[in-house]
Amino acid sequence: MFTGLSAFPHTPLRNDAFDEAAYEQLLERLVSAQVDSITALGSTGSYMYLDRDERRRVAASAVQHAGKIPVLVGIGALRTSQMLRHAEDAQQAGASAVLLAPVTYQALGDDEVFGLFEDVAADLSVPLVLYDNPGTTRVTFTDELYARIAALPHVASIKIPSMPSDATEAAARVQTIRDHIPETVTVGISGDSAAARGLNAGCDAWYSVLGGTLPVLAQTITRAALAGDQETATAESRRLAPLWDMFARHGSYRVSAAIAEHLGLVAPDSLPRPVRGLDPRTRAEVARIIEDLKITLGE
Repeated sequence: MFTGLSAFPHTPLRNDAFDEAAYEQLLERLVSAQVDSITALGSTGSYMYLDRDERRRVAASAVQHAGKIPVLVGIGALRTSQMLRHAEDAQQAGASAVLLAPVTYQALGDDEVFGLFEDVAADLSVPLVLYDNPGTTRVTFTDELYARIAALPHVASIKIPSMPSDATEAAARVQTIRDHIPETVTVGISGDSAAARGLNAGCDAWYSVLGGTLPVLAQTITRAALAGDQETATAESRRLAPLWDMFARHGSYRVSAAIAEHLGLVAPDSLPRPVRGLDPRTRAEVARIIEDLKITLGE
């Protein structure tokens, strides 16, 4: 469950309401591609924009339609009590694990972040993934904080941000993290442009935005890297460089939504306001990239 490709699908909206039919269609693609796990309500899944009832519906739908594929459910919120309620809902829905990002408005110190994970882990009956996403949460983890949290019960994986571009430095970075955490805790890369590099450097998993919309492409990179075929994984990632560039310029959240909308997988304007999708010119650029890469609904 904490190795291979974990696909992060969008939570599509239609008229400002959860579009369950479109969500089911996204999930069907993930099941067909045989991803290793599905993470509902990650950042790509708009969790911070949804209320408790909407999150419950999304979690239940993900578990119902994932078949035998394990489902991780994001539980991040601003208050510990809210996270505990989201964790309870996720477990009642049948989630195999939960994903926790320490979202905050006021800056949190290391002891506060540790205390959050300590409180949540103490109340869990399923594994927990530590979600390190400083660009979104404004919380930065040190290796020492990784070590403290990874020693807690139920912590099973760490989702790390991007890493050095040099292969040797990337491998050293992964090893440094491993030196700080128990052997039972896996290391997963996020930041899709760094996925091949992270997997080639020794990461166990790819927590993937791309995998939530285009799972076959993401699986090609993941399976090659984990099989030791670094050349193929790197070549496939380089082929997708135009997409990575769009992610860097406009954010993977908006670009992946535009891809899903372009392919007709979700309705137009599927993001939660006040977030708006890409402007028409940028959306047309994404469409051209998809066509140039010969990406179809079968990808």
